[in-house]
Amino acid sequence: MKPAIKDLLIERMQILIKNAMSNARSNPELAERQATLAKRLCTKYRIRMPYELRANYCKKCKKFIMPGFTARVRIGRSNVKSIRITCSFCNHTYRKIIKKQIL
Repeated sequence: MKPAIKDLLIERMQILIKNAMSNARSNPELAERQATLAKRLCTKYRIRMPYELRANYCKKCKKFIMPGFTARVRIGRSNVKSIRITCSFCNHTYRKIIKKQIL
């Protein structure tokens, strides 16, 4: 695929996800539709969705989740510092490990 087309598709996905996040509280059906369209773009044209966009989808049910509204976000209290995200649709919990920064 040409790099210009790939950049255009990634830009379109970013716009759709940004609009879905802004519409998540007022119109959840529209937000889900916009997020589904963004996901279909990457599957149709076989490009990888960037991590910052991919992190907005549940790893189990693949639905669009917005932290604080359709997902619960908590900080883990163990030796390994992590963020626990629980999907409100399927109740699946997964962790994102927080790495220590070396100064």
